[in-house]
Amino acid sequence: MQKFLSLLLLLLIVPLGENVQARVEGSPEDLEPTRDQRLATELITQIMGRYHYRKVPLDDQLSARLLDRYLKDLDPNRSYFLASDTEAFSAYKTRMDDYLLAARLSPAFQIFKTFARRLEERMEYALGLLEHDFDFDIDEDYLVDRSEAPWPSSREEMNEIWRKRVKNDFLTLKLAGKKPDEIKETLGKRYKQLLKRTRQFGDDDVYQLFINAYTQSVEPHTNYFSPMSSENFEIRMTLSLEGIGAELTTENEYTRVRRVITGGPADLSKLLHSGDRIVGVAQGDEESVTDVIGWRLDDVVDLIRGPKGTVVRLEILPKGTGQEGPSKVIRLVRNKIKLEEQAAKSSVLEVPGKDGAIKIGVIDLPTFYMDYAARARGEADYKSTTRDVRRLLKELQDQGVAGVVMDLRGNSGGSLTEATDLTGLFIKSGPVVQVRDANGDIEVNTDPDPEIAYSGPLAVLVDRSSASASEIFAGAIQDYHRGIVIGEPTYGKGTVQQLVNLDRYVRNKDSRLGQLKMTIAQFFRVNGESTQNRGVIPDIEFHTRVTNDKYGESAQANALPWAEVNAADFTPVNAVDRALGDARRGHLLRAKTDVAFQVLLEEAAAADKADEKKTVSLLETRRRQERDNNEKAQRARTNRLRISKGLEPLPLLTEEQRAAELAAKEAEEENADAEDEKKKDEDDVLLTESARILGDVIQFNVQPGRSALTAGGV
Repeated sequence: MQKFLSLLLLLLIVPLGENVQARVEGSPEDLEPTRDQRLATELITQIMGRYHYRKVPLDDQLSARLLDRYLKDLDPNRSYFLASDTEAFSAYKTRMDDYLLAARLSPAFQIFKTFARRLEERMEYALGLLEHDFDFDIDEDYLVDRSEAPWPSSREEMNEIWRKRVKNDFLTLKLAGKKPDEIKETLGKRYKQLLKRTRQFGDDDVYQLFINAYTQSVEPHTNYFSPMSSENFEIRMTLSLEGIGAELTTENEYTRVRRVITGGPADLSKLLHSGDRIVGVAQGDEESVTDVIGWRLDDVVDLIRGPKGTVVRLEILPKGTGQEGPSKVIRLVRNKIKLEEQAAKSSVLEVPGKDGAIKIGVIDLPTFYMDYAARARGEADYKSTTRDVRRLLKELQDQGVAGVVMDLRGNSGGSLTEATDLTGLFIKSGPVVQVRDANGDIEVNTDPDPEIAYSGPLAVLVDRSSASASEIFAGAIQDYHRGIVIGEPTYGKGTVQQLVNLDRYVRNKDSRLGQLKMTIAQFFRVNGESTQNRGVIPDIEFHTRVTNDKYGESAQANALPWAEVNAADFTPVNAVDRALGDARRGHLLRAKTDVAFQVLLEEAAAADKADEKKTVSLLETRRRQERDNNEKAQRARTNRLRISKGLEPLPLLTEEQRAAELAAKEAEEENADAEDEKKKDEDDVLLTESARILGDVIQFNVQPGRSALTAGGV
């Protein structure tokens, strides 16, 4: 078990899985599998069968899933392959397993060549449509999300799909204020770029795509990295990447920000947020913006990436904004993610109480970190999560706080050792997490230190992005009844991955086979329940997501199911049980009456509604009306919040005023003081409500003769 624990600092982070390679344009018809790829296939199938945590036989059932996954990865919106193509591919449905076991890769390459031909046909047709005008007075709709639609049955049906798609692309830019000639130029470049990018596919690209269709048909966190993309994976996971500090994903032709990494340029700028869509990228302050709608994810990442100190400008559609915008351009200076920016930080909030204000300490923990290199060098003051939080807890107690909120929102994981040691600051001793390997053997990680750094009232604030090590800590605090968990259900990633360098298994030193990141173990809480799939369910839940099925591990295809093992030997401390019911009732009352909280819920519902929309109207008057209605609703929510704070409401805007306000807002955001943590905390509705909940726990839990500071201590 110990052989993979040292990797957890890297591998407990929710993976992204993009790759970047230098590509030369050529003909996809010339692509053929290589000897090294056949050798890699032999190794991967053997390693997966013997050592993967999930024992899935490579049989006809897996073969069918593999084929479906490969076609989905190539054509996720079913806009290129014809039904006749997929019917022809069905001959492989029960044979892909046989081809893999024999290391025969020609079917995968033949399918890709068909895809490349179909894409070339579509781009030629789309470019031809731009030579004609569109009638936006026709009442018709376009199905934006075709992922569940039938494959087009004929070229005529495919042409109709693409006629509406190009018309929608044109209308979207028209509503954003672009002129017809400018629109045709932009779309012409977009479609030509899609064609160019496909022609730049290399044999490694095709092979990696196909093998990942196999590995992710088994389990979503198992990935193959080609020799070139292996280097990029290692750069990314060690956080030494010089870029903007954001994890990206692809959704319906758009590049969406999945997570902004704490300490990176995007985070420090406060200009880019989770859920924003990147529609354009420009280098420096002078270069024009390159449209990236429809680009492959790795190509967008390649464009954003660059040397430290250089400028990249991103055109983004903010979360909840429709396709037509308004978009905005933000300016970021590339840099390395700084360890000190990822370090835990503290602040103090005051919330109302029965006898005056209650001081609540807040510790913001973006990741579970340890400077392994400094520790290996023998440095006495190396940085680690537990060391920093211990110091911050003492400082907060010296300031007389009555309780502490550990803010783990957006914390996607990190060091298992630190998750265990951090839990130990709040309990005397005992088990923290159980790890079961592929053989079924269970190892229990225990806090051996009987010292408690903080024994007062405690809350852990989590959201859907809190994953892995965050879930271990939150789950242990909840199982010991040491504190209350508040927020959204967590991500639900309860598995461990290990990197396997395939080059180590071949004698030919000239062979470069890449790496396999494979799931080898699963985490279980001390109560025996897994964090996998379900995540940690808060004691007091914030219903800030209307639809949860698109978020977290449960949304991943072929994810491991929830499971349980025997509970470890531990003793709950029951620190907050008596006050939990009263605190929950207090929260529900505030949630119904607090204007800021209500506005937050309404905005989350509006964003979810926008995300769920599968069709759009191609009638210009209706689209303009829908956009105006959305802006009016947003302005009404903003004004409700302003009025509740004693501010003047804002008026509705004309097109010119809207553009001027957007420019002013961008300037204000760029000049914002990133160090003003107090104001940020005051404006953080969920953090403030968490502090108020903990304040309720403190008041309800205090008994005569006991101070609020030690109420619920252990």
